[in-house]
Amino acid sequence: MTLKQRIDGFVQVGLFIKRHFSEQKPNETQLHQGLDKLMEMAHIYNNWFIPEFVKESIINISELLKEDDLIKFAEIIKEKPQKTVAIICAGNIPMVSFHDILCVLLSGNTALIKLSSDDNVLTPFFLKLLTHYEPEFESQILFAEGKLGAFDAVIATGSNNTAQHFKTYFGKYPHIIRKNRSSIAVLTGKESSEDLKNLGKDIFLYFGLGCRNVSKVMVPEGYSFDKFFESIVDFGFVVNNKKYGNNYDYHRAIYLLESMQFLDNNFLMIKESADLHSPVGVLYYQYYKNEKELADHLTSLGEELQCIVGKNHLPFGYSQQPVITDFADNVNTLEFLVNL
Repeated sequence: MTLKQRIDGFVQVGLFIKRHFSEQKPNETQLHQGLDKLMEMAHIYNNWFIPEFVKESIINISELLKEDDLIKFAEIIKEKPQKTVAIICAGNIPMVSFHDILCVLLSGNTALIKLSSDDNVLTPFFLKLLTHYEPEFESQILFAEGKLGAFDAVIATGSNNTAQHFKTYFGKYPHIIRKNRSSIAVLTGKESSEDLKNLGKDIFLYFGLGCRNVSKVMVPEGYSFDKFFESIVDFGFVVNNKKYGNNYDYHRAIYLLESMQFLDNNFLMIKESADLHSPVGVLYYQYYKNEKELADHLTSLGEELQCIVGKNHLPFGYSQQPVITDFADNVNTLEFLVNL
């Protein structure tokens, strides 16, 4: 299969997604109905995967599959003998490992996919759709049940604890092993209500479970959160999710029992902390005195940080809309695969 065939297959998947969420579905009725049912099933299997967030994730994936972007992205690919790359998928947000799968298949390698039990419905559908448009992909897509079979390299994503286990098991293979990361927002106090509403999207999309979700804000000394609370009121629906609500109630009870200081709007607590990774239902904040202190602090976070939103960084509302060249942990996955 040529590189052009591989690109064309993914482009067709992207176009299918765009048709699915438009009013234009002249053909492939069964496929569109199948996706609707699977989106419902994904929520039944995993209550974090509410339909609104699943739709957001799928649409974001379609943005990765534009022909011109894929052609430019694939410029470094050179045809060579296939290798089998094991992909151990995370399950924190819908189809979070799709970019890894895209890179493996686009590079001409075989993907041996170990799905997360939290996200095992949607990815197989889109890969089946890929083989529908380009049947030669069939031989490049394998799913691992139980123990992984033979492979030449591995891409694994998990928590800090599981990353240590991954290194023990897979250290002898060429590998990309990812750990916990979080994202941060920088506020100056001059943000508009629209800016802060968009920041709400960075915080609440996928209930804050993604590494690109903002878990902490840096604010100037004396900052008032009144305008922020007013601007994020539309995200109050998150507390109606049982899992989110339980987390929110649990941490609120802990903070009250321990007489900790926090701000609260009945669906989000804001607490001052030097830590970066806040629990679900909580947003950490930290004051900064000046630009230099802020810059030094952001630098000190190093590999704990996935992305930054705010002034001189990503625009508010875009943390969960990575482009195709935004690699997790800033490790170029495609380059890794091309050089295997």
